[in-house]
Amino acid sequence: MKRREFMTRVAGGAGALWLGAKALPEAVVPGGAAEHFSASDTVVLGQTGIRTSRLACGTGTMGFNHHSQQTALGIQGLSDLLVHGYEHGLRFFDCADSYGSHPDVAAALKRIPREKVTILTKSWSRDPKGMRSDIDRFRRELNVDYIDILLMHCLTDANWTERYRGVMDVLSEAKEKKLIRTHGCSCHSIGALRAAAASPWVEVDLVRINPIGSHMDADPSTVVEVIHSMKASGKAVVGMKILGQGDMRQRQDQALSYALSLGLLDAFTIGAESIAEQDDLIRRIAQVRA
Repeated sequence: MKRREFMTRVAGGAGALWLGAKALPEAVVPGGAAEHFSASDTVVLGQTGIRTSRLACGTGTMGFNHHSQQTALGIQGLSDLLVHGYEHGLRFFDCADSYGSHPDVAAALKRIPREKVTILTKSWSRDPKGMRSDIDRFRRELNVDYIDILLMHCLTDANWTERYRGVMDVLSEAKEKKLIRTHGCSCHSIGALRAAAASPWVEVDLVRINPIGSHMDADPSTVVEVIHSMKASGKAVVGMKILGQGDMRQRQDQALSYALSLGLLDAFTIGAESIAEQDDLIRRIAQVRA
């Protein structure tokens, strides 16, 4: 099979299951010229109008109960890491209430221009009152007037767009009041992901994707098909679990090549745990040819 045909099948979903432990071949784009990437490339997130960097600084590796491997660095350590990313062109900070990373992002924002950074955060609230409270609290914790992207976090119900309509209405109202710029969701089941793809309300989808299906909503080919439908309707797609929550830590080049070769992700988030690791990610992304 020719390389171009292989990558077409991967992007279309039919071949993603073949990847397993195999190394990805070099991807080829129409015309035969390899595309170059940079972590600091400026991208536009769907139809939101938000311009930011291709790579987001993740703060939630193993994030739960207001703790993560990034917040374990301490406020000074994590804010230093975020500022270092900013100085190297990373303009996208991915945080969440459940990671406990709002104070760390707030500390970083004291040292860099707020308007130059895209802040994404997430709420577990499943009722309107709780979401209203979270919007106010998150803005205080981050010390910002507005949040760029606010997502409903870790949705699993296939009928969530009906069950949590009240929460969605609160986020729509917050957007109208300019407390947030856009809204969407992160999903943790294929049913929830398909509901997100079908919902006109969802403007940003945070999607788990990697070539080995690690910590994903379904096998890679199935998820890629859903992402195709998201993109067709103009939604922004931000990839997560690019390294399979560490399962591809020794196969980072394969994981990054896969994510970039899909041609479906507006951006993606990866949580580094040190400046050296962040620099290594930036270097590896620059070496991908897709």
